[in-house]
Amino acid sequence: MADLSSFPITRKWPVSNPDIIQLFSYPTPNGVKVSVALEEMALAYEPHLVKLGDKFVKSDAFTSLNPNGKIPAIIDPDGPDGPLALFESGAILIYLAEKSGRFLGQTAADRARIIQWVMFQMGGVGPMFGQLGFFYKFAGKDIDDPRPQERYINEAKRLLGVVDAQLEGQDWIAGDYSIADMALAPWLDALSFYGARDVTGYHDLRNVPAYVDRFYARPAVQRAKNIPDPDA
Repeated sequence: MADLSSFPITRKWPVSNPDIIQLFSYPTPNGVKVSVALEEMALAYEPHLVKLGDKFVKSDAFTSLNPNGKIPAIIDPDGPDGPLALFESGAILIYLAEKSGRFLGQTAADRARIIQWVMFQMGGVGPMFGQLGFFYKFAGKDIDDPRPQERYINEAKRLLGVVDAQLEGQDWIAGDYSIADMALAPWLDALSFYGARDVTGYHDLRNVPAYVDRFYARPAVQRAKNIPDPDA
């Protein structure tokens, strides 16, 4: 049996089975990426709910695993050189794809293209849509200056246009279904949570709505979308 006692996080979030991957997360778009990957790859894991308040994600226990204080993070007891702690959702997706040998394409060129779209989500869609959510739904909506909201609405429209064009004639963003879709689709769906589909022209797009529906119809995604259980 693996010994994870050297990881301080396990004292706040106790581990039941130290021989499987430990997921510390919450079902936001970034969190869902990893639960989807674990379900799609059929990797054994134990989820731990880390609520989003500072007393959880900024706690000494959690920042011992992720110094950036953001979910998700994992511990793999069967890492390449012993137990491995890893944070950043994109890095975790790539690691899990390499570990499982799945959803990272068949060739080096496939792999490069898939990682390209993972980076597009990490550097563009995630940050911009997150700011859109803040300025359109949350506290930022009360700011009198209209420019921040306009900026992120327009940038979301632009990014949606890039995605819609890429999906023309294909079901998935980088060819076959891959970790790029696991990264991207939960963030596209976040527009519904933000109440921002209409303002970003989501329903006018040719390909994106069907793409998101196709993603969420997958059995593994249906299982993963509320892991860890936010009501636990």
